[in-house]
Amino acid sequence: MSSRREKTKGRIKWSNLYSFSCFKPPVAASETQTSTTSTTNKLVGQPGFSRVVFCNEPQLHNTKPFKYPNNYISTTKYNFITFLPKALFEQFRRVANLYFLLAAVLSVSSLAPFSPASLIAPLAFVVGISMLKEAVEDWQRFLQDLSVNNRIVKTHAGEGVFIEKLWKELRVGDVVKVEKDNYFPSDLLLLSSSYEDGVCYVETMNLDGETNLKIKRCLESTQGLNEDKSFKNFIATILCEDPNPSLYTFIGNLEFEKKSSSYPLCPSQLLLRDSKLRNTDYVYGVLIFSGQDTKVLRNSTISPSKRSRVEKKMDRVIYLLFSMLLFISFVSAIGCVSSLKSDMVKWWYLQLQDDDIYFNPSKPLFSGIVQFIRALILYGYLIPISLYVSIEVVKVLQAMFINKDIEMYDEASQKSVRARTSNLNEELGQVEMILSDKTGTLTCNQMEFRKCSIAGISYGGNISEIDLAASRRMNIDVEAYRFSIDASTNQSFDQEMFEFSVADISTQKTVLGIQDDVDNVIAGYSRISSDVKEGSVKGFNFRDDRMMNKNWIRAANLSDVTMYFKVMALCHTGIPVEDDQTGKMKYEAESPEEVAFLIASQEFGFQFCQRSQSTMVLKEFDPSSKKDVEREYKLLNLLEFSSSRKRMSVIVSDEDGQIFLLCKGADSIIFDRLTEVGRSYQQATALHLSSYAEDGFRTLAFAYRKIERSEYEKWNSTFTQAKTTIGTERDKLLEEASEMIEKDLMLLGVAAVEDKLQKGVPECIDKLAQAGLKIWLLTGDKKETAINIGFACSLLRKDMKQFHICLSKDAESSNQLKVMKEDVLCQLETSYMAMSRERNKVAVPFALVIEGKALDIALRCEVKDQFLRLAVECASVICCRASPKQKALITRLVKEYTGRITLAIGDGANDVGMIQEADIGVGISGMEGMQAVMASDFSLPQFRFLERLLIVHGHWCYKRISKMVLYFVYKNVAFGLTLFYYELYTKFSGQVIYDDWYMVMFNVMLTSLPVISLGVFEQDVSSEVCLQFPALYRQGQMNIYFSWSRIIGWILNGVVASLTIFLANIYILSPAAFHSSGETADIQHLGAIMYTCIIWTVNCQMALIITHFTWIQHLFIWGSIALWYIFLYVYGSFPPSWSNGAFLVLEAIAPAPIYWLVTMLVVIVSILPYFIHIAIQNSFYPMDDHVIQEMKRYKKDVRENDVWLREQRNSQRSIQYGLSARVDARVRSFKEQMQLNRRLIYRSITNSPIYKSLTGSPMFH
Repeated sequence: MSSRREKTKGRIKWSNLYSFSCFKPPVAASETQTSTTSTTNKLVGQPGFSRVVFCNEPQLHNTKPFKYPNNYISTTKYNFITFLPKALFEQFRRVANLYFLLAAVLSVSSLAPFSPASLIAPLAFVVGISMLKEAVEDWQRFLQDLSVNNRIVKTHAGEGVFIEKLWKELRVGDVVKVEKDNYFPSDLLLLSSSYEDGVCYVETMNLDGETNLKIKRCLESTQGLNEDKSFKNFIATILCEDPNPSLYTFIGNLEFEKKSSSYPLCPSQLLLRDSKLRNTDYVYGVLIFSGQDTKVLRNSTISPSKRSRVEKKMDRVIYLLFSMLLFISFVSAIGCVSSLKSDMVKWWYLQLQDDDIYFNPSKPLFSGIVQFIRALILYGYLIPISLYVSIEVVKVLQAMFINKDIEMYDEASQKSVRARTSNLNEELGQVEMILSDKTGTLTCNQMEFRKCSIAGISYGGNISEIDLAASRRMNIDVEAYRFSIDASTNQSFDQEMFEFSVADISTQKTVLGIQDDVDNVIAGYSRISSDVKEGSVKGFNFRDDRMMNKNWIRAANLSDVTMYFKVMALCHTGIPVEDDQTGKMKYEAESPEEVAFLIASQEFGFQFCQRSQSTMVLKEFDPSSKKDVEREYKLLNLLEFSSSRKRMSVIVSDEDGQIFLLCKGADSIIFDRLTEVGRSYQQATALHLSSYAEDGFRTLAFAYRKIERSEYEKWNSTFTQAKTTIGTERDKLLEEASEMIEKDLMLLGVAAVEDKLQKGVPECIDKLAQAGLKIWLLTGDKKETAINIGFACSLLRKDMKQFHICLSKDAESSNQLKVMKEDVLCQLETSYMAMSRERNKVAVPFALVIEGKALDIALRCEVKDQFLRLAVECASVICCRASPKQKALITRLVKEYTGRITLAIGDGANDVGMIQEADIGVGISGMEGMQAVMASDFSLPQFRFLERLLIVHGHWCYKRISKMVLYFVYKNVAFGLTLFYYELYTKFSGQVIYDDWYMVMFNVMLTSLPVISLGVFEQDVSSEVCLQFPALYRQGQMNIYFSWSRIIGWILNGVVASLTIFLANIYILSPAAFHSSGETADIQHLGAIMYTCIIWTVNCQMALIITHFTWIQHLFIWGSIALWYIFLYVYGSFPPSWSNGAFLVLEAIAPAPIYWLVTMLVVIVSILPYFIHIAIQNSFYPMDDHVIQEMKRYKKDVRENDVWLREQRNSQRSIQYGLSARVDARVRSFKEQMQLNRRLIYRSITNSPIYKSLTGSPMFH
């Protein structure tokens, strides 16, 4: 272990190179430290700065006032104490459950028409199932918390011994050892690292979304604590700020070495929970904030309780049914009072008594009130008590099927989609807006070197996937041919992107007499490598025979090519690490682009192999000797990259003593610093840049200049003086010094790297666009990077009209809110007016790109309406430099302004606010911790699975839940109104036609299983068809299947069915005997027969609703009918004291033919209106799914594939972003180019002397 550590330290002593001025001032350090200490001392001990941490003495934090929370975290909604009261409160917030609770309470009184058990048992069952579902889902959250809390970290146990401890067991004051590529278990104070100077590299992507590594540095006084045994006698005290949510600030003091010295602390020593250690073997740290006190958890919010819009509308449906209940109860009460006054007193056989509270002739009003209460309970079956529990059960089962979908399993990560809550399943089918993070969500945090332009020549291929797709669409072959003539002078002529169709080739051959073998000649000059390497190199996806295998030595401008590779290999901040498996070097750097450049330079023959604080060593291929030569370059200066400079430079001297400045940066910045002689390749390079940008690649320009030694020495003195300056002018002086030397550059070319998208992202976005969804990209990255990704994933396309909203330099420099508001408002208004003008002329797609400071202004109350008015009209919106709070605010404003259902998707802790604010939150369970996943409603292993989650499962779940609710309304109206009709028929006597246990069995057993099977297994079309016809998804967006017209229609259908059932039974059975012995039907017989008709009707109606039958649905539908007969037989077999009037009732009615005839007649007449409705609709007004179902039924997708494909194309409306939109635009471009080529050919032929002489010949007249 010690030998390994010595080797590591020996290799990277140079890490001081990266300890820039913000970490280690080169001079006057003591004065700076004294000033900082004085400032810190003024704060420590004041309110907000009262925390005391005893390092390496966690036992002192067991008692107050120094007792702090443990490191256990919890994201659950309940615990063992709060579960019962909280869960009951959630259940009785639902109006239906509250009504049935009141009915259950009243059932114990004499007012109830039913026995208490018949009302209490269903309510207890419904509430119990719902609470069980809540408990199961919260248990899943608990298990996820457990996996995080049970992670292991090495902790000092005393005597210099470190043991493994669970995260949840850590306490404030513990010293821990975190190893490379592990997360920090809590907020730590960095004590030392594997580097001698105490530097470590931290990835904070999970906190702020940035891919660049952050440099942290410990105090010099603790650098020596770099071994386990050095902590044997370590004692220190930290006085610092109290827990707070600020990720970028930290103030405190460290009292060390027997408290004789106090050292100021700053954010550079703070390691935050959920950030990851990179490029560093290990660090030691002491816990400052634990558990809920950590900054990342202080930034989290309580997960909101979300309800889908279907469920909210379902509440309004319940209110409607409750209004019907009140109305018919009021009618019953009025009818009772009227009958009591007029008719009942005349009926001597009733013998009404004044002490009868139900029918008191002396107090008819009081009796009417009693009858009203009784009717509220009696007609309560209008309110579907089992609706909520059935939907809960169905949603849980739907979530299980989503979780088990093998098509959404990612083999690479061995993770699948997880529905963390089942409350929002149907909401997945109605999403209209998607707000997405970029890093880790669309991209996979890997950079690949793809193309380059050197000395005005582009390498790496020119045909993109868009070109190939467009050529297939047009049924032509498109190729980029390069005509290269290599002569002894090494001059070449390069003509690129000469695109033409097969038709054009044929025309040119015929007219101009080109030989048939011209194709072979041209193809022979194609420089695109057709051989793909068997062992691909990670980070290098470049294919061009002119460059590979050292073929670049035959290039015309060899000196420029060589210098280009040197800039790539020397201008960086990378670390070389030998790979024992391949024998090549691996690289670690602050940014992934630098790693890609270093890998590329190695593949081209310029291997960066060693670095010290002052030297850099390259193993480079020498074109003259054709051998690898190791050369050492002295590193004189490093001018670091920053967001304002947009470039970095190194100044090196070679073995001959020549001094070079090597620079890379944004093309606009480099072009402005070129000398006139150095612009020879600028025009060609600019064209290549445009092409690379359209493909979505990140580009950096490379340039250099040779510096005379006298000029360098003069400049270096100026630069050194600027570096040693202390004060606010230091940065300004450094910038001025850099400007002095970074000029008169010679352009070499550009490099294009791809921020590699996750697999299937462009295709997924294209499907979502065809489904009618809009996607907004919210990222913390800079504008250029965000735009590149926009092109890469086809959110942007070349012919889009882009509006860029950013603060002008004058407004930004003024730093006055009023001026900045006016500037942003002016840009928004100008853009909106331009959009209105353009939209009236041609159908041009629009895109909006807005940066962080302008975004901050645009989200303010006075400006937000204008911003949202413009944004929602654009096809694509990209918000750059967006903070976590801005992401959440944008999500809330979009949701409120548009009223559309929003879905937010992200992978890091910086996306948590956005995920929680959206109607549906989706977390990517990738490489960046679990914060986003734990705050989400659904988790995906990769973005591409969002396509299937929404277009397939969302579409299915929306239709299933909609049909379920409508069917529940129908069957309860059909059943409940028969009670009301019988009340009217019996002159409001309060008599119940059905047995109590019939009432209980209706919702609980006899109609519940078929509706559950509908909600779980129903499919209007298969998953393959859903993906082939994504336009079907728009049915959910328009809420076609749960509109008020459908709701009212199903209520009327229930009314018709109830009237048919009641009237047919009353007027067929009452006038005549139903048995051969002459017996007439009494109330028990009539109730059983009428109930049989209801069971048959509602289950046959279910059979008509279902479009996709399985054996389970057949079993549940016909089994429920059979169960009714079994129940009636068993229940009627009990003694009369138990079965009441149902004793042997089946034996009484089954032998009667009229019983079966009435049942058959009633069922046919009851479902006939719905049958006629669907017949007319499918024949004359079919919807998209009806057409597809018919085509599938007659197998036209197999027998007439052309018809199927035509319908598929017709279903795709013109979209404004996505792969299809880019391909359509490219097809239009190709067609225009082909027409132009034909015109040019025609002109060249008609203007030729030969043609004129031929046409002037008499034989043509």
